[in-house]
Amino acid sequence: MKVKRSIEKYAPGLGAKIRQARKSDKRSVETLCGLAEVSRVYWYDIENENIRDALPEETLRRIEKVLGVDLGVNFEEAIAS
Repeated sequence: MKVKRSIEKYAPGLGAKIRQARKSDKRSVETLCGLAEVSRVYWYDIENENIRDALPEETLRRIEKVLGVDLGVNFEEAIAS
C-alpha cells in the first residue's frame, strides 16, 4: 500500500499491521473509526490494502494515535533513498 505525503512511500504489509493492532485493542471498530475520523468501510479498505489512491499521511497518523502504535512508516528514509 502507498502512503501519501508530499512524496509517496510504499509500506507493504501496513494493512495487516493495522488489523493486528485493531484486534489487540479492546474497543469496537465503530469506536476506533469514530476516533480516527474514517468510515468503517474505509478502515476495512485500508486493512485490506484496497484503496484507490495512496493513504494520506494525516489519516495514517490518526490511526496510529487511536491505536497507540507506531506503524513504522518513516518518510525521512524515503527522502534519503
